[in-house]
Amino acid sequence: MTGLELLQALVDQRLTSPPMAETMGFALTAVSEGEAEFQCEITRRHLNPFGTVHGGVALALLDSAAGCALHTLLLPGIGYASIETKVNYTAPLTLESGTVRAIGRILSKGKTIATAEAKLYGENDQLVAHGSSTLMILPKTKWSNR
Repeated sequence: MTGLELLQALVDQRLTSPPMAETMGFALTAVSEGEAEFQCEITRRHLNPFGTVHGGVALALLDSAAGCALHTLLLPGIGYASIETKVNYTAPLTLESGTVRAIGRILSKGKTIATAEAKLYGENDQLVAHGSSTLMILPKTKWSNR
């Protein structure tokens, strides 16, 4: 399957979610060429000792959305890996945040490097974090498309 076909099968629940998505409570909810959207319902498992959502949750959502945005453009068997993801937090997430959405979009794609942006929205479409990712496109491997 192409990357887009694989991710659409996850959205349609024709394939089971990766273990990391289950652990973090993420769900891939929409994909199109160069774009991917995740949702996550904030629960107690996401809290840090201060009672707010650990920043790593937002970072993981942004990194996942950016990476999957790239995956939608890849041919069968081609993988990717994050080289760098930078995040800016603009508002805290709490248990009252409910379901948040991360939307990733590809900005540029070369033969070996791609860049993407991702935004995380809370209730009422409030921007709570945004980031950018640099991703490496990996040669065909046996592990890249389950």
